[in-house]
Amino acid sequence: MRVASANLLALLFLCACASVFYVWSALETRLERHKRRFPLPPGTGSFHPGPSTDLSAKTFRALLAVPAAEKTRLGGRLGVHNHSGVRDQTVSAGSRHYHMNVDNKGSAQREGPVKLGSPVEEGIFWSEWLEDHLPVGFTEEYARAWRERARGYRIVKLEPGCGRISNQLATFADGTKACVRYGINADQVQGESLTYYLASLLGITNLPPLILAQLNAESEQWASVRRRIDGLQWSDRAVVSLTEWVSNLTGVVTPAPLRQESSGLHPLLEGLWNKTTGELLELVQWTDLIVLDYLTANFDRLVSNLFSLQWDSRVMERDTNNLLKTPRGQLVFIDNEAGLVHGYRVLNMWEKYHNTVLGSVCVFRKRTTQRVVELHRRRDSRIRLLELYRDSEPLSSELGFLSDEHAGVLQDRIDRLYKHILHCKGKYSQL
Repeated sequence: MRVASANLLALLFLCACASVFYVWSALETRLERHKRRFPLPPGTGSFHPGPSTDLSAKTFRALLAVPAAEKTRLGGRLGVHNHSGVRDQTVSAGSRHYHMNVDNKGSAQREGPVKLGSPVEEGIFWSEWLEDHLPVGFTEEYARAWRERARGYRIVKLEPGCGRISNQLATFADGTKACVRYGINADQVQGESLTYYLASLLGITNLPPLILAQLNAESEQWASVRRRIDGLQWSDRAVVSLTEWVSNLTGVVTPAPLRQESSGLHPLLEGLWNKTTGELLELVQWTDLIVLDYLTANFDRLVSNLFSLQWDSRVMERDTNNLLKTPRGQLVFIDNEAGLVHGYRVLNMWEKYHNTVLGSVCVFRKRTTQRVVELHRRRDSRIRLLELYRDSEPLSSELGFLSDEHAGVLQDRIDRLYKHILHCKGKYSQL
């Protein structure tokens, strides 16, 4: 009897330990999800959701850590100086006030089938009424105000929460946050920064505002996190990028017209006229994303999904890398470090996938197309990107710019994109 009682007590004790471990594991999972407020699976309670970092190892991601066979300093020094000094901090533009120019009428029209006319006009362009209802996102004025504030703000906390451990989630003194990208090498910070300014040239407003900062544990901006910087083994005086952290975002699955079993996103696509306004507005933004990723040769988004189809037939049914969405339907293009510099270096490995993705699209935003046409005709993409980068970023000379070779690759891709748009126009302009 005593033996049975002892065994029962031991069993109860083990069950209690298992229960504690289960609860603790669930709390850890929820706390990680809480960071960007991703939705929890059904039935998991009432915690505010947030995205967990995807730690699954993918072959293509390992390429980010591959050094150049014979590394050269890309772009060198630009010969510009920082004349900015201390910035005015009176403008209110924190990440808690994410700006999208959409009125209540526009939001109400997003449900149900389209009733406002054709979604496509002039053969290959998204219609004007769709453009009118598209959320603008990070306007130029908003981004400029955020950059001015962020350059003067003191950082009071650094913690994981922005992907790989070398990146950190920074909390400013006012409670707003930003992702600090230290990067495996300077190419990644260059890629992130120059992609942001190329998007600005194209009028694409889906990228969060960005600034460059130089690590200096003795400065007022970084002094409060000196011990954390030492623990991360970040090099003093290294140039890092800071991008605005936007909360309450959810993942985005590749839409059906852009999956491998579809004929592509074109004006004759069956069912395009029956989609809801919200679905169409998302497709409009996807076409901008594909244009940007093609020009920058960013393989770490839709292209990587296409590559992964070799061993994962359902990859397109899961969230797309480095792409999130606000509750109002604005797509947010994050983590663009693979673009331009690194993307161009490994271009031969990925080019067939870039061409496949671009070839799947024959509908474009008219405004984006006009910018592409202008950059093609003037053939001055290097000069215009450099001027915008240099005029907007005081630390541009410290980080450097595209090499002449990579600037040539950018202009070549603009020309190829222009020819693809002409091909689409010739094919569908009679509709």
